[in-house]
Amino acid sequence: MADSSSTYQAGGSGDQPKKSIIPGFGRFKVALSTVLTMEIIMQLAYIFEYPNCLIDGLRKADTTTSCALLMVSGMEERGQIAPHDISQLLDSLKEIGNPGTASTVQELFLKHTDIPIEEEGAHSQGVIRERGHSEAENEATVDRDHDEPSQKTVGAPASSMSTMSPTSSSLMPIAPELMGHLMNSMTPPGVNIAGSNNVVNISCHVQSTGSVQLATSSSQLDPVPSPGPVPTPDHVPPPNQESDVPDTMSTFIQELKETGKALYDKIQPIPYIKDELDSVDKVFIEVGLERRVGKDSWKKLGSYHDIFPKEKGNPRIQIIEGDPGYGKSTLALQMVYDWCNEVSGSPFSGPDILICLNLRQLKGITSIAQAIKQCSLPFDSKLKLLDVEQLISKSNIWVIFDAYDEYPDQHNKVNFVMQMLKGKIGQHVNILLTTRSSCIPPALGARTGRIRLTGFDNAAQERYIRKVVTGDDEVVKKVLKHLNINPTLGVLCRAPLFSVMYAHLTHKGSMLHEISSVTGFFGHMISCFLSHTQNKLSGADESPENLQTHADTHAALDKLAFEALTSKMQQLVWDRTFFVGELGEVFYKLYVDVGILVEEKETHIPAPGKVPQHKTVVRFYHKLFGEWYAAYHLIECVKSRSYILPENINLYDLKFLFMFACGLDQPGGSQVIKLLGERKDGAESVVLCAPQLKEWSHDIQTTVRRIVSSGIDIYISDSRLLQQSTIQLLELASQHKIPISEVVLFHSFSSVDPDSLPLVLHSGLCLPPLSTLQELVIFTEPGREVTVDEWTGILNYAKRCQLLKKLMFYWCLLPWMDSFPASLDNVEVVWAPWFCEYYSLRSGRWQNEDSGEILTRGAYDDLVTKFRERCSDTPWQERRRAERE
Repeated sequence: MADSSSTYQAGGSGDQPKKSIIPGFGRFKVALSTVLTMEIIMQLAYIFEYPNCLIDGLRKADTTTSCALLMVSGMEERGQIAPHDISQLLDSLKEIGNPGTASTVQELFLKHTDIPIEEEGAHSQGVIRERGHSEAENEATVDRDHDEPSQKTVGAPASSMSTMSPTSSSLMPIAPELMGHLMNSMTPPGVNIAGSNNVVNISCHVQSTGSVQLATSSSQLDPVPSPGPVPTPDHVPPPNQESDVPDTMSTFIQELKETGKALYDKIQPIPYIKDELDSVDKVFIEVGLERRVGKDSWKKLGSYHDIFPKEKGNPRIQIIEGDPGYGKSTLALQMVYDWCNEVSGSPFSGPDILICLNLRQLKGITSIAQAIKQCSLPFDSKLKLLDVEQLISKSNIWVIFDAYDEYPDQHNKVNFVMQMLKGKIGQHVNILLTTRSSCIPPALGARTGRIRLTGFDNAAQERYIRKVVTGDDEVVKKVLKHLNINPTLGVLCRAPLFSVMYAHLTHKGSMLHEISSVTGFFGHMISCFLSHTQNKLSGADESPENLQTHADTHAALDKLAFEALTSKMQQLVWDRTFFVGELGEVFYKLYVDVGILVEEKETHIPAPGKVPQHKTVVRFYHKLFGEWYAAYHLIECVKSRSYILPENINLYDLKFLFMFACGLDQPGGSQVIKLLGERKDGAESVVLCAPQLKEWSHDIQTTVRRIVSSGIDIYISDSRLLQQSTIQLLELASQHKIPISEVVLFHSFSSVDPDSLPLVLHSGLCLPPLSTLQELVIFTEPGREVTVDEWTGILNYAKRCQLLKKLMFYWCLLPWMDSFPASLDNVEVVWAPWFCEYYSLRSGRWQNEDSGEILTRGAYDDLVTKFRERCSDTPWQERRRAERE
């Protein structure tokens, strides 16, 4: 069958270089448009890095067919498809997870052009198969005519007319509004289908199978105007066209500040206290911040003002990570406050534009401009999407992406957030992204900064109580006293969320200070919320007894929360109508009044000219509340001994869910720990969960024995909660006479308490002597010099560990001692100031393990000099030199 690109006739004037024309390529392009869905088109547009204005034009196409034809034309213009090669398109389809579509496209290309594509799809020319005699003749025609004038008119041999006539029974006409674009897309470069009187009558029909036939006949017609470029849907103006909104930048900034104020002016420290909303600056207290300066090294920051370093060449993308409740979102709102109010001295008041986008709300949104338009501007804003694109393209803009761990599209490989993080789009934008430590975006570049939140220390807790709760010195001392004497409270309240709730509830008379577990703390806190709301509503239509029944009967909510959190794509927001239908109106209203559930208004901005859509959605006050109720359902699930945890569950991300389950029900908790212990990635979860149980059954002891027999590591980067749980597990294991094969401290050792002899960690937590510990390994910070008091304290600690067989030190300089305690004769002591050089303590002297030589005082002094030279660039040695100066 002949194709529109197979032969040409001359017309006009000028010289045109010869171009190789592939018969059937036009038919392939039309066939390609039939297999491209909207989802595939949008993904390809981001992979190919199309400009936002073009992506917007694709998105607003009236039909999928129109969008697909525009996309095909765009790919040809940009070289993603060519008559000889479509391998770039095939590779991109595979990259976005559509190998089936890639295979279909490859078959269509072979069918219509008879050109096979190399399997690996190199981006060079494809391999052209030898073609038949008639096609060679057609190319010869092109060869003979290559010196003819450039303006050519599509023609066809008369002999081809009979084979090209469509039959009405098998063909369907193409819609007239698509004909102009279709012909433009099927006409080779340099060919004008209406440039002379020698034109071609073309009837184009789509077969019911999806392929295309063209019927042509030559005739003398009057000249007709060129159809010109294909208009984009909705008549989108070019990027350089002036907006019809006067002073768009000032309008943009004003509307952003209005929306920002609505965000930071509604801080609610306690869920049920809705009549005492505060501005973020009234409750904000700086949390501890550290910057990552090496693989396992972190440097303390003085303030959140230091997140973006002032030095040139520093990363423009900063990841702010922290455990649940550590104040990531509150910090983001404080930054918004600084910008909106132009706070003096704050670097966040400096950029032209600062925008905070909650990623939980960006499901299905495909560009930063669309996100801003839909979530950061009033729904009645006069600014159009194109205005937003233009404004952010020429501005000093900072964007805060809040709660990446709650982003619904994070598993979509081509989501626009990941494209920005990888620097494929929006290279001029400074980005702050907040997320849980368990959900760091993958494959980030080396130029991405990492900041972590370390929570409230004692001073920050006191500042918050005085600033927000009460200025009464006696009350402040009383509240802080219990944090210092209750280790569980002390660890929990490092998280600002828990610290704030503890302070407010204790001030109101709650007995939270008597709690000894995470589950007990959270359960008592929710009971306080429900009790307060029931007292408040006691005069309403519902009696207190009915309210209590609704509060205690929450199986439907438990199931919803569990299924949402454990699914591959976590769901954290629901449509209000659906939620009420599942839970019942009375139950739903009670939990909204309590504040455990929160309603939000959601606005969807459709294409221009369409009416905005509004709906009410509902979410938990905090994801931790969802984990609390999901824990109840997990307990019900594990009652069936055949229940297996879904493989896709991120155990660390949902650690509170499992901790709550173990604390809520002893038999169910035992089964949960057994299931966790059977997973390869379950050891850390067992460490967190086992201390929540009041009693250890035989099965639990077996699981713990298996874990501690392979060694326990405590890293400086571990959260205080994980370190505290690890210490509790080790203590309980010793109490149950379970041998602990090894404890390794990676940079986490700080000092030794000279009175009670525990090892003090950098977090402030203490590791007491463990009676069943067999081996202790201490990796200090590289370059550290251990003092005589520290060395003596460690040796005394070792004496208290009755079963200790080996004590090892790495990356440090130990002090010279003339003698060692005789009680260490049965303990093997090994010291490695750096790798490949080891010393063993034998008969009170250090002996080189390789040479067997005894380390004399003179040799030790030489080793000190060598150690300081080799470790001169370590932070510890730099501090030592600074102190001496």
